[in-house]
Amino acid sequence: MLKQTTIQQTVRTVGVGLHSGTKVELVLRPAPVNTGIIFTRIDLQPPLVFPASATTVGDTRMASTLTNNGQRVSTVEHLLSACAGLGVDNLYIDVSAEEIPIMDGSASSFVYLLQQAGLQQQDAAKKFIRVLKPVEIREGSGANEKWARLEPFDGFKLHFFIEFNHPAVDGTVQTAVVDFEKVSFVKDVARARTFGFMQDVEMLRGIGLARGGSMENAIVMDEYRILNADGLRFDDEFVRHKILDAIGDLYLIGHPFLASYTAHKSGHGLNNQLLRVLLSQPDAYEIVSFDDEKNAPVTYAEQSQREWVAA
Repeated sequence: MLKQTTIQQTVRTVGVGLHSGTKVELVLRPAPVNTGIIFTRIDLQPPLVFPASATTVGDTRMASTLTNNGQRVSTVEHLLSACAGLGVDNLYIDVSAEEIPIMDGSASSFVYLLQQAGLQQQDAAKKFIRVLKPVEIREGSGANEKWARLEPFDGFKLHFFIEFNHPAVDGTVQTAVVDFEKVSFVKDVARARTFGFMQDVEMLRGIGLARGGSMENAIVMDEYRILNADGLRFDDEFVRHKILDAIGDLYLIGHPFLASYTAHKSGHGLNNQLLRVLLSQPDAYEIVSFDDEKNAPVTYAEQSQREWVAA
């Protein structure tokens, strides 16, 4: 049986929120079967719980933000991407402020934290969302058109196109395909960092965003070039980070996908709309498990061996 997983022991770290600039402590704890991923704001009295689900996303400006009773936990996508990439089904996440720490702007710090905690298999079948027919969401038209699509696929594959009309971005690869039957999340996706433009900083800070951003936790560009002294980690780091974001956004469905995801200029908002459209069409998906690992897609059958030794 392909089993659900959690972590073996509690681990913690401290960082700064990308948008709030607030220092925050993050604690990851093991959770029982069928719990899913549960965020808890422990700085509130009483502590407030935020289940990670598509329907609890209340704000998608520059990040995926969970909301409950007027409170929020923002920038959850990088941590959720690490959970998806390492195959963690059940996890308690305690946070001491309204935002998950940005760390280095990628998912690699969260991968390291999870691997420190260790993987624990649980006595229950892992559940998957199998897409049965294409589902698509589109926004805008012409040069401003954005879209995202889920299609049936026996595994998990992402194909992303970006277009920023910026010399530094245009000079890199702007299309990437990641098929997890063939590549590793830890080696090929997790280290891709978020990015931003200097000319947007004042505007973002004016609306309470990007207050903790720096070249320590993002790729930063002026009008012409990348300002980070160490350059890029991948030739296609920009589009690879958009794939990293999409993996985290899609994991808000509550289970790993058996699907192919294709997107053009999509972001957190469109990704969340795509999940909501899928959930609104009961004939477009089913929840499945694999009693025999031999029948599971290679993407997931080999995930624990591939990702938990790839640090």
